[in-house]
Amino acid sequence: MNQRAADRDHLAYWRRNLRYLGGLLAIWALVSFGAGILFAGALDTIRIPGTGFPLGFWFAQQGSIYVFVVLIFVYVFLMNRLDREFDVDERDDEAAA
Repeated sequence: MNQRAADRDHLAYWRRNLRYLGGLLAIWALVSFGAGILFAGALDTIRIPGTGFPLGFWFAQQGSIYVFVVLIFVYVFLMNRLDREFDVDERDDEAAA
């Protein structure tokens, strides 16, 4: 592979990585700031069954943390797939030989 093609692959990899990061951070911001603060009043009209807690309170206290953990797993999945696509995944060299 010549240097120009390698540079294009490198740029394409990082563009996609940044697109993933931007999208996932936007979801996290929407959930943590939006659902926990901006829309908390409207969400408080909904009660979580079995607990009686308002949904807005739950998002502010627990929900945004759960969403963040799920987003970490989504990021790992997306990056592993991206690494395989660009052939930069972490493989055991002895097992591959």
